[in-house]
Amino acid sequence: MKKFIFIITILFILPKNLYSQAIRKNYLEMTDSEKLELQNAFYQMRDLDNDNGANDPDTDDDDLMNDLGDFHLNFFNFDGTATPDALDIHLNLANAAVLSEPEREIFFAWHRVMIFELEQMMQNYFPNISIPYWDSTQEVGYDNATVVNEINNTIFTEDFLGPFNADWGLNRNVGGRANELPNTDEINTAMSNTVFFSFSNEAERGRAHAGVHRWIGGVMPTSASSRDPVFYLHHAFVDKLWHDWQLNPANEPSAYHPDRVNMLRYDGTYSFYGTTHPSIDPDDVIDSKVYGTFYAENQLATLEDYTVSNTYKAIENFYYQFTINAGNNFNIPANTSCKFESVNEVILSPGFTAEEGSVFTAKIDSDNDINTSARGASQKGVYNPYDYNPNVQEIIFEETSLSVNDVTIIYSFPNPFKDHITLNFNQNVQNCKVEIYNMMSMVIREETYSNVSTINFAGLNNLMNGTYLLKVVDLDTDKPIIIRRFIKL
Repeated sequence: MKKFIFIITILFILPKNLYSQAIRKNYLEMTDSEKLELQNAFYQMRDLDNDNGANDPDTDDDDLMNDLGDFHLNFFNFDGTATPDALDIHLNLANAAVLSEPEREIFFAWHRVMIFELEQMMQNYFPNISIPYWDSTQEVGYDNATVVNEINNTIFTEDFLGPFNADWGLNRNVGGRANELPNTDEINTAMSNTVFFSFSNEAERGRAHAGVHRWIGGVMPTSASSRDPVFYLHHAFVDKLWHDWQLNPANEPSAYHPDRVNMLRYDGTYSFYGTTHPSIDPDDVIDSKVYGTFYAENQLATLEDYTVSNTYKAIENFYYQFTINAGNNFNIPANTSCKFESVNEVILSPGFTAEEGSVFTAKIDSDNDINTSARGASQKGVYNPYDYNPNVQEIIFEETSLSVNDVTIIYSFPNPFKDHITLNFNQNVQNCKVEIYNMMSMVIREETYSNVSTINFAGLNNLMNGTYLLKVVDLDTDKPIIIRRFIKL
């Protein structure tokens, strides 16, 4: 049964379309109207001023999707490049024999702010939407074909994220690489780490994060992955995992970056669309409620331990079609404004406070219409493919050593290396290619070999000091025999 509550104290007139926080929900819990709004919002992010580039000095100066995509690409990881010590976003924690750089680790925090930046811009146009999450967890032994069919009929439909593949040239290959989605055991193993850096490292490199990128294909397994809208649904789930990990009192205290006071893009110097982003300390966004973000699950959004501040929007607006339950120290102080809107039920539990002089509204959206002016509107489809970048290759998040045609690697040395790497196999390799990647996943050296059991990959003295990935591919099967990380000294 629907419950309706309406409380309001009018103090002042609020500007139109300048409000929203976020109840992020599983995309399966979105209304049809929300899906259409989100689809239109992603298209809107490519052209913020609605002029199709006609009046722009630079056609990309109001394209937030492209700006975020380029930034994510350009600062993905600098190991093995000409500037290996430059700050970057990914792969800054230990793996096998590679040194750890915890003071540089911003994977979770940076993506949390990135999602919030996009979400806030979207809410300027469509106030009630939020970035939903895609829980990609599958049961152990899942059938890949069944999951592909499910995702194609839910996420990649014509009224949701399907059209972007052709419109933006994303080249998805959904499920083309089977067994890449995380299962419940893998998620539980990652979540069982009580030390933050261990949790972050396993989550980033494992299937919970990297596997999903590979499973979608196209741009998703590359450093340009954030050009695909499904990136944000995936990373909203990754962010939820961090949020859920924080709730476990057994996990370590939440101060992870004592030597960091800001992050790339969010350092007080970067500007986009006429606005300079503030300087953000990664330790200041450890709690997702800093941004008024709550995660709903199983048809329930619990809003607690939060004080409305209107820091980012004139009204903090929380929309969810199922039950919204606010209490346990949810406070709306005087001179602040807050709105709850549900299709079904709003509950105000003990501990909910709306102080005298505040503005609070609780509403049932009885016609399931999150934006009357846009309800039933035609899709804002834009054929606007991204520029092709031939240097963007698939990111290699973890090492592998496989048996292909009964060929396996026996030794690879030295590591660290100075001018050469030697590879010994258990038998002759008929046809293979050896590639060396920098940590931006760009191939910087490759050679082919035939009928060899030992390869001496020489002439590496000119490489910059840093971390590299060496990949040996069997050319007869196009499968990797080895992917291994090496350090150049």
